[in-house]
Amino acid sequence: MSTQQASRPRLHHLVERLGEVASLDGPAEAVAKWARGAIPKGPIKDALSGVPIGHAAHPLLIVLPVGTWTSATLLDFVGGADSRPAARRLIAAGVLASLPAAATGLNDWADTTPASDSVRRVGAVHALANVTALGLFTASLAARRRGSHARGVALGLAGLGAVTVGGHLGGHLSYAEGVGVDQTVFEAGPEEWTGVADDSALGEGELRGVEVDGRAIVLARRDGRVYALEDRCAHRGGSLADGELKGECVVCPLHASEFRLEDGSVERGPSAYPQPVLDVRVTDGRIEVRAG
Repeated sequence: MSTQQASRPRLHHLVERLGEVASLDGPAEAVAKWARGAIPKGPIKDALSGVPIGHAAHPLLIVLPVGTWTSATLLDFVGGADSRPAARRLIAAGVLASLPAAATGLNDWADTTPASDSVRRVGAVHALANVTALGLFTASLAARRRGSHARGVALGLAGLGAVTVGGHLGGHLSYAEGVGVDQTVFEAGPEEWTGVADDSALGEGELRGVEVDGRAIVLARRDGRVYALEDRCAHRGGSLADGELKGECVVCPLHASEFRLEDGSVERGPSAYPQPVLDVRVTDGRIEVRAG
């Protein structure tokens, strides 16, 4: 008997169709490649990724342009002539605030490619919609300053429409595709001590991937001590077992996030989230782990 897929809202289907448009791949990957090369690794990339605040920075920063532009549009319709200077200032503030929001979004999206075709394509259109909104509100501000208030209002309405499209696509990327979220948040380890490997199978300075109760774990031995961490990188899901040890840290092979073996804390981004660690011990020549 064939199984039927659960029905989804029409807008969701439209976004999924957008994710199938292969013609977006060329220009999207070109922009993503440029962004990966242009954003220097270290403090700047960490800041754009949200490492200092403990979660992705982009959702926090988009509140300002969306809020100021929406407020300006409301003033256009209910504020009267006396509110026009305030509307202009709100639009100008939104234009300025959109720049760091765009930078953080570009950084997050660039790190998703080339792993996911759908994310690359939908993210490209999301960015295009937001750039269009920025252009329309900038033009609206220029028209208002020239005294063409009606034209400025029309351009602002069009800009708000572009923001709405971009917001819907951004919601899909975050909540349906998991961009910017902690990839390990729902992982759960064994509650009881469980053997996963022979102690002799893990050499000094080595990483080894194992599985326990369907959960992928990476073991590491440093200075004789054994460590156990969630194998799936919290940033974009790379396998830490395929990475390398660097001092007291394990480095993800995808985007070079560094996590401390001791407690999983982020030594260097772009991961904004710490890596879950497990309790580990060696008993009768067997490495055993349990949820920390």
